[in-house]
Amino acid sequence: MNIEEVKNSIEDIKQELLNHSLYKNVTSIDELHVFLEYHIFAVWDFMSLLKGLQIHLTSVSIPWKPIGNPEIRYLINEIVVAEETDMSFDGKRQSHFEMYIDAMNECGATTKHIFDFLDNVEKTKNIFVSIKGSNLPEEVKAFLKYTFTIVEEGEPHKIASAFTFGREDLIPNMFTEILRNFQVNFPTVNLSKLIYYFERHIELDADEHGSMAMKMIDELCGDCPKKWADVKQVAHDSLQMRIQLWNAIDKAITMHLVQ
Repeated sequence: MNIEEVKNSIEDIKQELLNHSLYKNVTSIDELHVFLEYHIFAVWDFMSLLKGLQIHLTSVSIPWKPIGNPEIRYLINEIVVAEETDMSFDGKRQSHFEMYIDAMNECGATTKHIFDFLDNVEKTKNIFVSIKGSNLPEEVKAFLKYTFTIVEEGEPHKIASAFTFGREDLIPNMFTEILRNFQVNFPTVNLSKLIYYFERHIELDADEHGSMAMKMIDELCGDCPKKWADVKQVAHDSLQMRIQLWNAIDKAITMHLVQ
């Protein structure tokens, strides 16, 4: 098996995701708020996939010594720099999570849910306990649980698959679709920071990050059929989890409208 075979195997479910009804259902500012207040959890948990890769594929121990492939180390560390300390809309260094929080504040969405959740994670010291005890929709819980289960298992090729096929390879097309609908539905609303966030991700992930992530999977799997089979399964499951997350947001928007 190889990268192209994995990509071909998930093309149908990827198209299902890219054609999801959610994109066209965010037509009012209240609906946008609902979208942002749930999507922020996917923005946040992305960093744990990335940090999982950094822990396993670069040297973060003391005393330090070089490990693994320098090209993979470069990829991971470059993405960490971009995700943790990118240049924001206001010209200051911020993580993409912090950029998204600023964008939510700019357009009036509440950040209470995500920060209450993060406060609880600090108290429990156990992400799975916090997920289970939260008031989040079951699909959002399942999305988060899946991410942290993959990270907890500690198998780099699986983390790389969730990271690459569930995030990096998906984001340019998915965010382009989201952005297109935002610009049509909210021509008079100030979404400068939000649009900047999406455009920045499209730029980074469509450029070299996506192709470098594919090379990382090639390197991690080599000629091992079991690892390639794992990558294929995780890629499919990651996209399915995203569809369920979109379903949950779609449902929350509908419920919000009838309240």
